[in-house]
Amino acid sequence: MARTLSIEPLADTTFGAVVTGLKLSVLDDAQWRDLHDAWLRHALLIFPGQHLAREAQIAFAKRFGTLEFEMAAISNVKPDGTLRIEKDNDDMMKILKGNMGWHADSTYMPVQAKGAVFSAETVPSVGGQTGWADMRAAYDALDNDRRAKVERLAAYHSLHYSQSKLGHQTKKKDGEYSGYGLHDGPVPLRPLVKVHPETGRKSLLIGRHAHNIPGMDRAESERFLEGLIDFACRPPRTYHHTWAPGDAVVWDNRCLLHQATPWDMTQPRVMWHSRIAGDPASESALAS
Repeated sequence: MARTLSIEPLADTTFGAVVTGLKLSVLDDAQWRDLHDAWLRHALLIFPGQHLAREAQIAFAKRFGTLEFEMAAISNVKPDGTLRIEKDNDDMMKILKGNMGWHADSTYMPVQAKGAVFSAETVPSVGGQTGWADMRAAYDALDNDRRAKVERLAAYHSLHYSQSKLGHQTKKKDGEYSGYGLHDGPVPLRPLVKVHPETGRKSLLIGRHAHNIPGMDRAESERFLEGLIDFACRPPRTYHHTWAPGDAVVWDNRCLLHQATPWDMTQPRVMWHSRIAGDPASESALAS
């Protein structure tokens, strides 16, 4: 049977590709090799209309390595099927809104995530896009002085810190969200420049969880990091995907930031996230 796999780079951006002509639930070995090569090259692969069942999404994610967690709902729909009320601004709503800031996954954990598979089940009629930003191209675009400066610096990463910026009291014993990332362990320290373990390309490692650069006072550190995000997350280094039910993506968390975007929260949005664990040899935090 003729292979119909098509990998089309996204227009007007520095990364990403749309993949058609295959079913992720029944990949053969040759297709997998092509996909993995394309993932390392493009960092974001978009698969329209896959409608992955739970088992198929988990199996596809496991192709990339062991998982931090198999599948979690990112949604404004409660387990009983009712919608969260935005004005109540409960802990889960604060997490959803926190995710609207640019970030990389699990930088606040001892080992940063390798990547993620994300799929759409229910999408709102307007809004609710997911954005990604290419930190390889951002690093390349730095002027020489700024590049030399970031090469020498590191920052701490904490979900407690990033959520506190939204007024989220993450230390509450009775908090509704007291789960992944809100642990009481050491705060990881990570260089602002990351070398990709498979491609060797350098990228910026920044985002909303990064704070408190050693050697800077807190205000100076915050200004510097916010300036880097503002510089890095601009066209042509960004792409925002408008979801259709059944779409799936996989991205490389080692060189991209991502963000959710607002939507009318009187409408349901149900997304499914499978997180790929990083290799401790390359994704562990620095000894601080």
